[in-house]
Amino acid sequence: MIFITEKLAVTMAGEITLSSDPGSSMKKWREIFGITQTELSEHLKVSPSTVSDYEGGRRKSPGIGVIKRFVNALIEIDTQRGSRVVRQLLKDFDPGEEAFDIHEFTRAISAAEFAKLIKASCIVHEARLSETMVYGYTFIDSLKVIIDVPVHEYMHLYGRTPARALIFQKVSNGRSPMIAVKIGRFSTDMKPAIVVLHGPDDPKNIDEVAKKIAETERIPLLVCNTPINEIKQALKKFEI
Repeated sequence: MIFITEKLAVTMAGEITLSSDPGSSMKKWREIFGITQTELSEHLKVSPSTVSDYEGGRRKSPGIGVIKRFVNALIEIDTQRGSRVVRQLLKDFDPGEEAFDIHEFTRAISAAEFAKLIKASCIVHEARLSETMVYGYTFIDSLKVIIDVPVHEYMHLYGRTPARALIFQKVSNGRSPMIAVKIGRFSTDMKPAIVVLHGPDDPKNIDEVAKKIAETERIPLLVCNTPINEIKQALKKFEI
């Protein structure tokens, strides 16, 4: 466990170091861990403005020493909270993730911008799009996830963070994907930022049960028919 955690720390530090915008990458990781600038600064024994300046690019690019302290602080704070985020991130090194097409962003984008980029229409909780942030997306074969993937492996859908879009492909009416999301909610205690149903010809044909699940779980539900390769191309500039 210690070795894998160290590998996670190296991966995080490497991404920040190689990023064209280290400050944004640091901010992304802090937000993924759900840690405020104040909490982080107290742990590091620096002022909140110091953390803010690094994230905002107002200080010169951080050296490896600063990045190491930053990464270790995030992991230590999460460990004190029960290691929930670390356990989720450690799945990055689990071969089971290969069953899904997972993409991570260098920074968060709003769900409203995400929907616009992939030319999707929102049919449930449209008002939440502007306040919901997305840190990545996962393409999922709807039939595969229902038939072949054990419930205990649903965690792998979420990549590094559940604050992402789950894009279910080959969808007819959307009931099965949303039931999978509901089951996953109970088994993993996680839910996506948004769900995209890819394939239905008419949003009016989306199953009422699917819409009801999205409504009660407060998950924006989108419908999209944009070709997969076009979706990937539109989102490529945000990816790691």
